[in-house]
Amino acid sequence: MKKSLTILILALIVLTFGGSMYYLYQKNAEDPVVYKTEKPTRQNIVKKTVATGSILPLEEVLIKPNISGVIEEIYVEGGDFVKSGDLLAKLKVVPNLSALNDAKNAIEDAKITLNDQRRNYERQQALFSRGVISQADMDRAQVSYDQAKQAYSAANKRYDIVRTGTTQGLSNAANTLIRATVSGMVLEVPVEVGNQVIEANTFNEGTTIAAIADIGKMIFEGKVDESEVGKIHEELPLEITVGAIEDQVFDAVLDYIAPKGKEENGAIQFEIKGSLKKQDSVFIRAGLSANASIILGKADGVLAVKEALVQFDGDTRKPYVEVEVAPQQFERRDLELGISDGIFVEVKSGLQEQDAIKVWNALVEPEAGA
Repeated sequence: MKKSLTILILALIVLTFGGSMYYLYQKNAEDPVVYKTEKPTRQNIVKKTVATGSILPLEEVLIKPNISGVIEEIYVEGGDFVKSGDLLAKLKVVPNLSALNDAKNAIEDAKITLNDQRRNYERQQALFSRGVISQADMDRAQVSYDQAKQAYSAANKRYDIVRTGTTQGLSNAANTLIRATVSGMVLEVPVEVGNQVIEANTFNEGTTIAAIADIGKMIFEGKVDESEVGKIHEELPLEITVGAIEDQVFDAVLDYIAPKGKEENGAIQFEIKGSLKKQDSVFIRAGLSANASIILGKADGVLAVKEALVQFDGDTRKPYVEVEVAPQQFERRDLELGISDGIFVEVKSGLQEQDAIKVWNALVEPEAGA
Protein backbone atom coordinates (compact mmCIF):
# COMPACT_ATOMS: atom_id res chain seq x y z
CA MET A 1 0.00 0.00 0.00
CA LYS A 2 2.71 2.46 1.03
CA LYS A 3 4.78 1.47 -1.97
CA SER A 4 1.92 2.20 -4.39
CA LEU A 5 1.29 5.62 -2.81
CA THR A 6 4.95 6.53 -3.10
CA ILE A 7 4.99 5.58 -6.79
CA LEU A 8 1.86 7.70 -7.42
CA ILE A 9 3.38 10.75 -5.72
CA LEU A 10 6.59 10.39 -7.71
CA ALA A 11 4.59 10.11 -10.93
CA LEU A 12 2.69 13.33 -10.14
CA ILE A 13 5.95 15.15 -9.40
CA VAL A 14 7.44 13.97 -12.69
CA LEU A 15 4.32 15.04 -14.65
CA THR A 16 4.24 18.43 -12.96
CA PHE A 17 7.92 19.03 -13.62
CA GLY A 18 7.52 17.93 -17.24
CA GLY A 19 4.51 20.22 -17.77
CA SER A 20 6.40 23.18 -16.32
CA MET A 21 9.35 22.59 -18.59
CA TYR A 22 7.07 22.33 -21.61
CA TYR A 23 5.32 25.63 -20.71
CA LEU A 24 8.65 27.43 -20.33
CA TYR A 25 9.79 26.07 -23.65
CA GLN A 26 6.65 27.30 -25.38
CA LYS A 27 7.03 30.75 -23.83
CA ASN A 28 10.61 31.01 -25.01
CA ALA A 29 9.57 29.90 -28.47
CA GLU A 30 6.99 32.76 -28.83
CA ASP A 31 7.89 35.82 -30.85
CA PRO A 32 8.75 38.83 -28.68
CA VAL A 33 6.12 41.61 -28.34
CA VAL A 34 6.89 44.49 -30.69
CA TYR A 35 5.59 48.00 -29.96
CA LYS A 36 5.15 50.51 -32.72
CA THR A 37 6.18 54.12 -32.15
CA GLU A 38 5.09 57.50 -33.43
CA LYS A 39 6.81 60.87 -33.33
CA PRO A 40 5.33 64.26 -32.40
CA THR A 41 4.32 66.53 -35.29
CA ARG A 42 3.75 70.21 -35.87
CA GLN A 43 0.02 70.96 -36.04
CA ASN A 44 -2.43 73.85 -36.23
CA ILE A 45 -4.87 73.07 -33.44
CA VAL A 46 -8.27 74.72 -33.17
CA LYS A 47 -10.48 74.05 -30.16
CA LYS A 48 -14.13 74.77 -30.94
CA THR A 49 -17.72 73.96 -30.13
CA VAL A 50 -20.61 73.85 -32.59
CA ALA A 51 -24.01 75.56 -32.41
CA THR A 52 -26.91 74.96 -34.78
CA GLY A 53 -29.22 77.70 -35.98
CA SER A 54 -30.11 79.80 -39.03
CA ILE A 55 -29.19 82.94 -40.93
CA LEU A 56 -31.51 85.91 -40.32
CA PRO A 57 -31.48 89.64 -41.11
CA LEU A 58 -30.34 91.88 -38.27
CA GLU A 59 -33.45 94.02 -38.60
CA GLU A 60 -36.65 92.88 -40.29
CA VAL A 61 -39.49 95.39 -40.59
CA LEU A 62 -43.08 94.22 -40.99
CA ILE A 63 -45.23 96.67 -42.96
CA LYS A 64 -48.83 96.79 -41.70
CA PRO A 65 -51.82 98.94 -42.76
CA ASN A 66 -53.32 101.77 -40.71
CA ILE A 67 -56.80 101.00 -42.02
CA SER A 68 -58.77 97.82 -42.61
CA GLY A 69 -59.75 96.88 -46.13
CA VAL A 70 -59.18 94.62 -49.13
CA ILE A 71 -55.96 94.40 -51.15
CA GLU A 72 -56.68 96.09 -54.48
CA GLU A 73 -53.18 96.14 -56.01
CA ILE A 74 -49.70 94.87 -55.11
CA TYR A 75 -46.68 96.56 -56.68
CA VAL A 76 -43.74 94.50 -55.34
CA GLU A 77 -42.72 90.89 -54.83
CA GLY A 78 -40.10 89.01 -52.84
CA GLY A 79 -36.57 89.91 -53.91
CA ASP A 80 -37.34 93.48 -55.00
CA PHE A 81 -35.27 96.33 -53.58
CA VAL A 82 -37.27 99.31 -52.31
CA LYS A 83 -36.51 102.69 -50.79
CA SER A 84 -38.28 104.30 -47.87
CA GLY A 85 -41.53 105.81 -49.17
CA ASP A 86 -41.89 103.50 -52.19
CA LEU A 87 -45.43 102.30 -52.88
CA LEU A 88 -45.97 98.63 -51.95
CA ALA A 89 -49.71 98.07 -52.24
CA LYS A 90 -53.09 99.76 -52.47
CA LEU A 91 -56.16 99.01 -50.36
CA LYS A 92 -59.85 99.34 -51.08
CA VAL A 93 -61.65 100.38 -47.93
CA VAL A 94 -64.57 98.38 -46.62
CA PRO A 95 -66.31 101.06 -44.53
CA ASN A 96 -67.64 100.42 -41.07
CA LEU A 97 -71.39 100.98 -41.23
CA SER A 98 -71.58 102.58 -37.80
CA ALA A 99 -68.74 105.01 -38.53
CA LEU A 100 -70.22 105.73 -41.98
CA ASN A 101 -73.61 106.54 -40.47
CA ASP A 102 -72.04 108.79 -37.82
CA ALA A 103 -70.08 110.64 -40.52
CA LYS A 104 -73.22 111.13 -42.59
CA ASN A 105 -75.13 112.47 -39.58
CA ALA A 106 -72.23 114.84 -38.86
CA ILE A 107 -72.66 116.29 -42.38
CA GLU A 108 -76.36 116.95 -41.74
CA ASP A 109 -75.61 118.62 -38.40
CA ALA A 110 -72.89 120.76 -39.98
CA LYS A 111 -75.28 121.73 -42.81
CA ILE A 112 -77.97 122.86 -40.35
CA THR A 113 -75.45 124.94 -38.43
CA LEU A 114 -74.10 126.43 -41.68
CA ASN A 115 -77.57 127.49 -42.88
CA ASP A 116 -78.28 129.05 -39.52
CA GLN A 117 -75.01 131.00 -39.52
CA ARG A 118 -75.61 132.12 -43.13
CA ARG A 119 -78.99 133.59 -42.23
CA ASN A 120 -77.51 135.29 -39.19
CA TYR A 121 -74.66 136.69 -41.28
CA GLU A 122 -77.01 138.08 -43.94
CA ARG A 123 -79.20 139.63 -41.22
CA GLN A 124 -76.22 141.24 -39.50
CA GLN A 125 -74.92 142.48 -42.84
CA ALA A 126 -78.21 144.25 -43.55
CA LEU A 127 -78.20 145.88 -40.11
CA PHE A 128 -74.60 146.93 -40.48
CA SER A 129 -75.27 148.57 -43.83
CA ARG A 130 -77.92 150.77 -42.13
CA GLY A 131 -75.56 151.60 -39.26
CA VAL A 132 -77.58 149.76 -36.64
CA ILE A 133 -74.77 147.49 -35.38
CA SER A 134 -71.08 148.06 -34.84
CA GLN A 135 -68.14 146.70 -36.85
CA ALA A 136 -67.30 144.32 -33.96
CA ASP A 137 -70.75 142.71 -34.16
CA MET A 138 -70.34 142.34 -37.90
CA ASP A 139 -66.92 140.71 -37.50
CA ARG A 140 -68.30 138.18 -34.99
CA ALA A 141 -71.04 137.19 -37.41
CA GLN A 142 -68.43 136.80 -40.16
CA VAL A 143 -66.26 134.53 -37.99
CA SER A 144 -69.19 132.34 -36.98
CA TYR A 145 -70.24 131.97 -40.60
CA ASP A 146 -66.69 131.06 -41.72
CA GLN A 147 -66.40 128.50 -38.91
CA ALA A 148 -69.68 126.89 -39.95
CA LYS A 149 -68.45 126.62 -43.56
CA GLN A 150 -65.19 125.02 -42.32
CA ALA A 151 -67.08 122.53 -40.14
CA TYR A 152 -69.32 121.57 -43.05
CA SER A 153 -66.29 120.99 -45.33
CA ALA A 154 -64.53 118.96 -42.63
CA ALA A 155 -67.63 116.78 -42.13
CA ASN A 156 -67.72 116.01 -45.85
CA LYS A 157 -64.01 115.09 -45.87
CA ARG A 158 -64.49 112.90 -42.83
CA TYR A 159 -67.30 111.11 -44.65
CA ASP A 160 -65.06 110.56 -47.70
CA ILE A 161 -62.23 109.19 -45.52
CA VAL A 162 -64.55 106.75 -43.75
CA ARG A 163 -66.05 105.64 -47.06
CA THR A 164 -62.94 105.46 -49.29
CA GLY A 165 -59.89 105.96 -47.04
CA THR A 166 -58.93 109.25 -48.68
CA THR A 167 -60.32 112.60 -49.73
CA GLN A 168 -59.61 115.44 -52.12
CA GLY A 169 -56.24 117.07 -51.43
CA LEU A 170 -54.91 114.20 -49.29
CA SER A 171 -54.35 111.53 -51.93
CA ASN A 172 -50.58 111.35 -51.28
CA ALA A 173 -51.14 110.72 -47.57
CA ALA A 174 -54.02 108.30 -48.01
CA ASN A 175 -54.13 105.34 -45.63
CA THR A 176 -55.10 103.16 -48.59
CA LEU A 177 -51.59 103.55 -50.08
CA ILE A 178 -49.18 101.24 -48.26
CA ARG A 179 -45.60 102.52 -48.46
CA ALA A 180 -42.22 101.20 -47.33
CA THR A 181 -41.01 102.69 -44.05
CA VAL A 182 -37.38 101.56 -44.55
CA SER A 183 -35.05 100.81 -47.45
CA GLY A 184 -33.99 97.23 -48.21
CA MET A 185 -35.04 94.01 -49.89
CA VAL A 186 -38.60 92.73 -49.82
CA LEU A 187 -38.25 89.31 -48.17
CA GLU A 188 -41.86 88.25 -48.60
CA VAL A 189 -45.33 89.51 -49.47
CA PRO A 190 -47.67 87.19 -47.55
CA VAL A 191 -50.89 88.65 -49.00
CA GLU A 192 -52.53 88.55 -52.42
CA VAL A 193 -54.95 90.75 -54.30
CA GLY A 194 -58.41 90.27 -52.82
CA ASN A 195 -57.20 89.39 -49.31
CA GLN A 196 -58.83 91.27 -46.47
CA VAL A 197 -56.41 92.98 -44.07
CA ILE A 198 -56.80 94.39 -40.57
CA GLU A 199 -55.31 97.67 -39.39
CA ALA A 200 -52.61 97.76 -36.71
CA ASN A 201 -53.92 99.20 -33.44
CA THR A 202 -53.67 98.86 -29.67
CA PHE A 203 -55.66 95.64 -29.62
CA ASN A 204 -54.47 93.95 -32.82
CA GLU A 205 -51.00 93.72 -34.38
CA GLY A 206 -52.56 93.92 -37.83
CA THR A 207 -51.99 92.02 -41.08
CA THR A 208 -48.48 92.03 -42.53
CA ILE A 209 -48.41 93.42 -46.07
CA ALA A 210 -44.65 92.92 -46.63
CA ALA A 211 -41.45 92.13 -44.74
CA ILE A 212 -38.41 94.32 -45.57
CA ALA A 213 -34.82 93.93 -44.37
CA ASP A 214 -31.30 95.10 -45.13
CA ILE A 215 -29.67 91.90 -46.39
CA GLY A 216 -26.26 93.51 -46.07
CA LYS A 217 -26.58 93.05 -42.31
CA MET A 218 -27.15 89.37 -41.58
CA ILE A 219 -26.70 87.49 -38.31
CA PHE A 220 -26.42 83.89 -37.18
CA GLU A 221 -28.98 82.97 -34.55
CA GLY A 222 -28.59 79.62 -32.82
CA LYS A 223 -28.51 77.76 -29.53
CA VAL A 224 -25.83 76.12 -27.39
CA ASP A 225 -26.18 73.56 -24.64
CA GLU A 226 -25.70 74.51 -21.00
CA SER A 227 -22.59 72.31 -20.88
CA GLU A 228 -20.92 74.60 -23.47
CA VAL A 229 -22.22 78.04 -22.54
CA GLY A 230 -19.67 78.44 -19.73
CA LYS A 231 -16.82 78.10 -22.23
CA ILE A 232 -17.86 80.95 -24.52
CA HIS A 233 -18.02 84.72 -24.26
CA GLU A 234 -18.79 87.73 -26.46
CA GLU A 235 -16.32 88.74 -29.18
CA LEU A 236 -15.25 85.13 -29.90
CA PRO A 237 -14.77 84.43 -33.62
CA LEU A 238 -17.29 82.20 -35.42
CA GLU A 239 -16.98 80.13 -38.56
CA ILE A 240 -20.40 79.78 -40.21
CA THR A 241 -21.20 76.97 -42.63
CA VAL A 242 -24.48 77.04 -44.53
CA GLY A 243 -25.92 73.74 -45.70
CA ALA A 244 -27.24 75.21 -48.95
CA ILE A 245 -23.88 76.80 -49.85
CA GLU A 246 -21.19 74.16 -50.25
CA ASP A 247 -17.47 74.72 -49.67
CA GLN A 248 -18.02 78.17 -48.17
CA VAL A 249 -17.10 79.32 -44.66
CA PHE A 250 -18.32 82.73 -43.50
CA ASP A 251 -16.63 84.67 -40.71
CA ALA A 252 -18.65 86.17 -37.89
CA VAL A 253 -18.27 87.50 -34.35
CA LEU A 254 -20.26 86.36 -31.32
CA ASP A 255 -22.30 89.37 -30.14
CA TYR A 256 -24.90 88.02 -27.75
CA ILE A 257 -25.38 85.18 -25.27
CA ALA A 258 -28.79 84.90 -23.62
CA PRO A 259 -28.62 85.44 -19.83
CA LYS A 260 -31.42 82.90 -19.37
CA GLY A 261 -31.73 79.43 -20.87
CA LYS A 262 -34.86 77.63 -22.02
CA GLU A 263 -35.64 73.94 -21.63
CA GLU A 264 -35.97 72.06 -24.91
CA ASN A 265 -36.34 68.28 -25.07
CA GLY A 266 -35.08 67.91 -21.51
CA ALA A 267 -31.96 70.07 -21.98
CA ILE A 268 -31.32 73.74 -21.21
CA GLN A 269 -30.46 75.74 -24.33
CA PHE A 270 -29.06 79.28 -24.49
CA GLU A 271 -29.66 81.55 -27.48
CA ILE A 272 -26.63 83.12 -29.15
CA LYS A 273 -26.26 85.65 -31.97
CA GLY A 274 -23.32 86.52 -34.17
CA SER A 275 -22.89 89.24 -36.82
CA LEU A 276 -21.70 88.02 -40.22
CA LYS A 277 -19.10 90.02 -42.05
CA LYS A 278 -20.54 91.61 -45.19
CA GLN A 279 -20.40 89.36 -48.24
CA ASP A 280 -20.14 90.95 -51.67
CA SER A 281 -19.62 87.80 -53.72
CA VAL A 282 -22.14 85.40 -52.15
CA PHE A 283 -25.85 86.04 -51.60
CA ILE A 284 -27.03 84.45 -48.34
CA ARG A 285 -30.79 84.02 -48.21
CA ALA A 286 -32.62 84.74 -44.97
CA GLY A 287 -33.83 81.66 -43.11
CA LEU A 288 -31.14 79.22 -44.31
CA SER A 289 -30.09 76.66 -41.70
CA ALA A 290 -26.47 76.94 -40.62
CA ASN A 291 -23.89 75.69 -38.13
CA ALA A 292 -21.52 77.95 -36.22
CA SER A 293 -18.13 76.74 -35.04
CA ILE A 294 -17.24 78.85 -32.01
CA ILE A 295 -13.45 79.16 -31.80
CA LEU A 296 -12.54 78.64 -28.12
CA GLY A 297 -8.79 78.53 -28.69
CA LYS A 298 -6.24 78.34 -31.49
CA ALA A 299 -2.55 77.41 -31.70
CA ASP A 300 -0.60 77.43 -34.96
CA GLY A 301 2.51 75.32 -35.68
CA VAL A 302 2.78 73.82 -32.20
CA LEU A 303 4.33 70.48 -31.21
CA ALA A 304 1.48 67.99 -30.83
CA VAL A 305 0.77 64.29 -30.33
CA LYS A 306 -2.30 62.19 -30.85
CA GLU A 307 -4.50 62.09 -27.76
CA ALA A 308 -4.58 58.29 -28.07
CA LEU A 309 -0.87 58.16 -27.16
CA VAL A 310 -1.29 60.04 -23.88
CA GLN A 311 -1.67 58.08 -20.64
CA PHE A 312 -2.66 59.36 -17.21
CA ASP A 313 -1.16 58.44 -13.86
CA GLY A 314 -3.56 56.40 -11.74
CA ASP A 315 -2.83 58.39 -8.59
CA THR A 316 -2.00 61.94 -9.71
CA ARG A 317 -3.96 61.92 -13.00
CA LYS A 318 -1.03 63.73 -14.61
CA PRO A 319 -0.43 63.03 -18.32
CA TYR A 320 2.60 61.14 -19.58
CA VAL A 321 3.88 59.09 -22.51
CA GLU A 322 6.45 56.33 -22.86
CA VAL A 323 9.46 57.30 -25.00
CA GLU A 324 11.80 54.80 -26.64
CA VAL A 325 15.35 55.10 -25.23
CA ALA A 326 16.68 51.85 -26.81
CA PRO A 327 15.18 49.31 -29.21
CA GLN A 328 11.88 48.26 -27.60
CA GLN A 329 12.90 49.85 -24.29
CA PHE A 330 10.78 52.74 -23.00
CA GLU A 331 10.82 55.26 -20.18
CA ARG A 332 8.09 57.51 -18.82
CA ARG A 333 8.03 61.21 -19.69
CA ASP A 334 5.64 63.58 -17.88
CA LEU A 335 3.97 66.17 -20.12
CA GLU A 336 2.51 69.63 -19.88
CA LEU A 337 -0.40 69.79 -22.32
CA GLY A 338 -2.15 72.71 -24.02
CA ILE A 339 -5.30 72.91 -26.12
CA SER A 340 -6.83 69.93 -27.88
CA ASP A 341 -9.14 69.50 -30.85
CA GLY A 342 -10.14 65.97 -29.84
CA ILE A 343 -7.55 64.29 -32.07
CA PHE A 344 -4.30 66.13 -31.44
CA VAL A 345 -3.20 67.81 -28.22
CA GLU A 346 -0.57 70.51 -27.84
CA VAL A 347 2.59 69.52 -25.93
CA LYS A 348 4.05 72.51 -24.08
CA SER A 349 6.91 70.60 -22.45
CA GLY A 350 8.22 67.08 -21.90
CA LEU A 351 8.91 66.02 -25.51
CA GLN A 352 11.21 66.75 -28.41
CA GLU A 353 10.36 66.39 -32.07
CA GLN A 354 12.78 63.45 -32.48
CA ASP A 355 11.29 61.41 -29.60
CA ALA A 356 9.59 58.13 -30.51
CA ILE A 357 6.45 57.54 -28.47
CA LYS A 358 5.18 54.09 -27.63
CA VAL A 359 1.83 53.13 -29.10
CA TRP A 360 -0.28 51.54 -26.40
CA ASN A 361 -1.52 48.56 -28.41
CA ALA A 362 1.13 45.81 -28.65
CA LEU A 363 1.49 44.36 -32.13
CA VAL A 364 2.91 40.94 -33.02
CA GLU A 365 5.03 40.93 -36.16
CA PRO A 366 3.31 38.79 -38.82
CA GLU A 367 4.95 35.52 -39.74
CA ALA A 368 6.79 35.32 -43.03
CA GLY A 369 4.48 34.33 -45.89
CA ALA A 370 1.35 35.11 -43.84
